[in-house]
Amino acid sequence: MRVAAAAANFTRDVAFDLERIGVIVAHAREQGVSVLVLPDGALGGYVHDLRSPDPADDAVLPPELDPDGPEVRAVAALAREMVVCVGFCEAGPGPGVRWNSAVCLTGDGVLGRHRKVHQPAGVAGLFAAGDGFTAFDTPAGRMGMLIDHDKTFPESARSLALDGAQLLACLSAWPTSLTNRAPRMAQDRQARLFDLYDQTRAAENQVLLLSANQSGRNGSLHFLGRAKVVGPGGDILARTWSKGGLAVADVEPAEMIGSARAVLYHLKERRPDLYRG
Repeated sequence: MRVAAAAANFTRDVAFDLERIGVIVAHAREQGVSVLVLPDGALGGYVHDLRSPDPADDAVLPPELDPDGPEVRAVAALAREMVVCVGFCEAGPGPGVRWNSAVCLTGDGVLGRHRKVHQPAGVAGLFAAGDGFTAFDTPAGRMGMLIDHDKTFPESARSLALDGAQLLACLSAWPTSLTNRAPRMAQDRQARLFDLYDQTRAAENQVLLLSANQSGRNGSLHFLGRAKVVGPGGDILARTWSKGGLAVADVEPAEMIGSARAVLYHLKERRPDLYRG
């Protein structure tokens, strides 16, 4: 099975974003990709300011979309036989209520949904928090999704692995450091953490992880890119760097995960009776 994670820049112009998604999906299809993970905010972009965002300022927030609306249906139509994960700002039931959300879909419809649970400083006042982590079945196997800051917390990926997920899709709009930006992106503290979390979450749960991220600039944010596919031993199987592109890898999830867990099976070796909290 061939899988891919994308690094690309997306904007407030949803029509433009759909065109870009169409190009990325077409390139992935030409390469025989079965599972494609797009970044957070691939439909409508991401927040433009994390230092002092004003929820009343329409320029700061991305457009709020219906998860069953025409934009998501358009991505499903593009996906056809492929499994595609895409992130967006989900409209809530009333004014001022919104979620940072993702859906996993094929041409037949939505397979799974996730709302970001962990809200970092800067967006905590903009988005409501999701209420959990649930794996779901797809034609490519059982999957789970994380958004941005979710992957900072070991419990997020662990919850999905315990629910049977063999593939984790991490959708991000992850920028360089806001407080101490390095002169070169590869030296930036957030670049190091972004890669560290991807590799650690895969290795500690012995699963495959597909990490997509925005690239380029939006507002005051400079996104890292650095999309990658990580194996169940924490090894990077394919990656992009700061510019847009596709990280593409051939994987056999059952075989690779079975091999990783043949001697040391982390999920079975847990001692939850001794853990606090």
